[in-house]
Amino acid sequence: MKIYNLGSLNIDYVYNVKNFVRPGETISSTNYSVFPGGKGLNQSVALSRAGANVLHGGIVGNNSEILTDTLKNSGVDISRLKHIDGASGHAIIQVDKSGQNCILLFGGANQMFDEEYIDSVLYDAEKGDLILLQNEINALDIIFEKANKLGLEIAFNPSPFKENIKALPLHYVKWWLVNEIEGQELTGENEPSKIAEAMINKYPNSNLVLTLGKNGAMFKSKQKEFIQPIFQIPVVDTTAAGDTFTGFLLAAIMDGKSEEDALLFATKASTLAVSRKGASVSIPTLSEVESFK
Repeated sequence: MKIYNLGSLNIDYVYNVKNFVRPGETISSTNYSVFPGGKGLNQSVALSRAGANVLHGGIVGNNSEILTDTLKNSGVDISRLKHIDGASGHAIIQVDKSGQNCILLFGGANQMFDEEYIDSVLYDAEKGDLILLQNEINALDIIFEKANKLGLEIAFNPSPFKENIKALPLHYVKWWLVNEIEGQELTGENEPSKIAEAMINKYPNSNLVLTLGKNGAMFKSKQKEFIQPIFQIPVVDTTAAGDTFTGFLLAAIMDGKSEEDALLFATKASTLAVSRKGASVSIPTLSEVESFK
């Protein structure tokens, strides 16, 4: 089975700072780096490094070699990428001394999806294949409907959360990949257990993976519920931790692993990712995750 990831491709401009810039404040950064990124790219790289067969559907602008080379070198199928004469998506990222980050995003080419291009990406998709979506591209309503009509399993990471998400046919979602803030926005609840209960009550045919930061991750479906704790490790940069978790989790699920084994696998991968600087460059390989104790 194949995974189709229709997602963003961003160039990340990363500034290391002692603290995040406050309104009206000017500060100096202690370091500056440029990385390939975007939730779509990061998740495709993670999927491929975890052993999945992944095709990336996305749009890039001028001077995008850092993006296309990263995907290609990670084993992602980029045969259906679209190139335009314009700006690629990009992000300005601040990383503070504790490793936390804040991000300013410009959509660029990521906001130029249309029905014709979506059809060209999914033309050979088959029932039972999986499609992964985030909220850094446009035309999600069209993609949801086409994916459902084709019989694809939809995995949705509703990040960054915006009100447009609530208008989507969310009952089509098979796999929810949600953090606490997104869970609160979707349900109006604040406690993780109540968020999980509300999500499954509202979408009873779905599986929820709720990430809880230092408290690990929760899985909930109609049949089961459990918590996967984190591994303690010094944090260097959290930029791609969630995307790494998503990619390794879905790769494990598509490989037939149980939910318990899949969450453990994904937690090991994201643990390794936060120990390194950068976005896609921090995503570990399959052998690294398999040898992690």
